[in-house]
Amino acid sequence: MGGAKAEDKPAAAAADDWCYQFGNKNAFDLKSPKKSPLPLRMVVFAMTMLCGISICSMCMKQLGSDGWSRIVKIEVVEQPCNKSTVPPSEVQFVHYPQPITYSREECKCNAVQFFAIISSQRSGSGWFETLLNSHMNVSSNGEIFSRKERRSNISSIINTLDKVYNLDWNSSASKNECTAAIGFKWMLNQGLVANHVDVVDYFNQRGVSAIFLFRRNLLRQLVSQLANNHDRSLKQLNGTHKAHVHTKHEAHILARYKPRLNTTSLTWQLKQADEYTRDALQNLNNTATSLSITRISFATEHTALLQKLFDVLDFLKVPRRNLVSRHVKIHTKPLSEQIENWDEVYSALNGTQYEGFLNAADYVV
Repeated sequence: MGGAKAEDKPAAAAADDWCYQFGNKNAFDLKSPKKSPLPLRMVVFAMTMLCGISICSMCMKQLGSDGWSRIVKIEVVEQPCNKSTVPPSEVQFVHYPQPITYSREECKCNAVQFFAIISSQRSGSGWFETLLNSHMNVSSNGEIFSRKERRSNISSIINTLDKVYNLDWNSSASKNECTAAIGFKWMLNQGLVANHVDVVDYFNQRGVSAIFLFRRNLLRQLVSQLANNHDRSLKQLNGTHKAHVHTKHEAHILARYKPRLNTTSLTWQLKQADEYTRDALQNLNNTATSLSITRISFATEHTALLQKLFDVLDFLKVPRRNLVSRHVKIHTKPLSEQIENWDEVYSALNGTQYEGFLNAADYVV
């Protein structure tokens, strides 16, 4: 037994020694793990990035280019302008242009009417256009086809028309106000008659309204043309190129000029002018099945003139307001005081179909 006890004692002592060593913090040398060196971490980061790029590339190949465009392309769809209030018969003539050269911003849903003032020289179109341009919602751009390159062929004409009606014309005042009517002056001899079929087709497609403005008294128109030619000759001699907006003093000087008419060819001249205008109106009117046409007449009486101007504003769908012009009328006297050889002219036209021009008032039709 003693031997057994003697053998158990070392075992118990060993257990005590183990317990002591376990409780002693110095029994084991526990060191913190070493940090990875910086180059190793950079290598791991680079490999992670390469793996990420590789995975993204494989995903993109599976999606394809169309799928990518669907992911990254976000289109902002603007709400269209409300046309429900426009009567069906007028939808063709209501436009919402989107200029390329600038933004209409708050005016983008303001409906715009397209128009063209069709006329001939010395018919009062310049005076009429200044009246329209005094309205804050109307922008008329003058004789845009006075330059030959703009009317050289139908392609040039249509390109010019597109710029005007898209509000991208350089001289357009539509950039300053919410324009409700945009147009210009077009003389019959500025490519209009020569291309009337294509022009009317364009007017029908774009919903352009035409205002025909012609002078009833062709004799007065002829006298005005001769006076205008005389005025231009004087300006060329003096080296000036002032626009045809005369002061009262200048108008008084020009009114003193009395042209001498060639009575031998006078009847033929009036006939040619009359037939030219009638043919132009017939071609434009008969060909254009949906072309809106209004004929306006300006009388010297103020009330009648005011009413006719209001009719034009109603035709263009713009608010009524008083219109003003800086133009000064040059010839206010009777024809007998404007023509140098009046007696010869009277004898040449008396008894002809044009004798009514001798004493007729100067109305515009």
